[in-house]
Amino acid sequence: MQIFRLAALSDNYIFLLHEPQYNIAAVVDPAETQPVFSKLAELKAELVAIFNTHHHHDHVGGNQQLIQHFPNVKVYGGAEDKGRIPGQQVFLQQGDRVEFGDRLAEVIFVPGHTRAHIAYYFPPHTADEPGELFCGDTLFAGGCGRLFEGTPTQMVSSLEKLRALPDNTRVWCAHEYTLKNLQFALTVDGDNADLQQRYAQVQDARTQGEATVPSFLGVEKRTNPFLRWEQPSLQAAAKSQDPVQTFARIRGMKDQF
Repeated sequence: MQIFRLAALSDNYIFLLHEPQYNIAAVVDPAETQPVFSKLAELKAELVAIFNTHHHHDHVGGNQQLIQHFPNVKVYGGAEDKGRIPGQQVFLQQGDRVEFGDRLAEVIFVPGHTRAHIAYYFPPHTADEPGELFCGDTLFAGGCGRLFEGTPTQMVSSLEKLRALPDNTRVWCAHEYTLKNLQFALTVDGDNADLQQRYAQVQDARTQGEATVPSFLGVEKRTNPFLRWEQPSLQAAAKSQDPVQTFARIRGMKDQF
């Protein structure tokens, strides 16, 4: 399975999955259509699936046009998003599986950013390949999504599910927020040598105009403050030893950053 990262809007990423054996494609969170149509034309591939993580317009804005152009496409989303995702036909819950080509993705229910948010995880196809996590706006490189419809307790539970995946998992998050996320992370975890090194690398990458997505989950576990609520440095910054309260206070600081 090939994965193409398509830039969209001001800082969104759309992910196009291509199965060369069958020359079919799927798209994750199509914010708009032009990048998708261009890539499909280049690949001469048929779009068979739209995998939505949640209902926000910058993730579903291209659904209707894609459905019009590919009337046989299947539109997937969370069961709790019924009526909010344009064209949704498949309503997914925790533990469901979705098929693309000869790959099966596991559906992970991750409420917090929204009440209905889901993620799609493709386990490694072979022993030497990474897993692939499409997590929308739940987990970002160096950060996490704002809590619009969910609670800190829900978000910690959701992030725990993602944190439990193997370190060798590529994190395909939906926005290029990494540099600002790491700038904030340094204000609450500034003595973290791994974080300092990552910030320097990301700063250099962005100066060169390079994308910072995907990340690896192992890197996130070492440097992302929103996966590190048990760490003394983060608890000290939050003035709490309670994991949920630590997360909530750090998230509140980020909201004001």
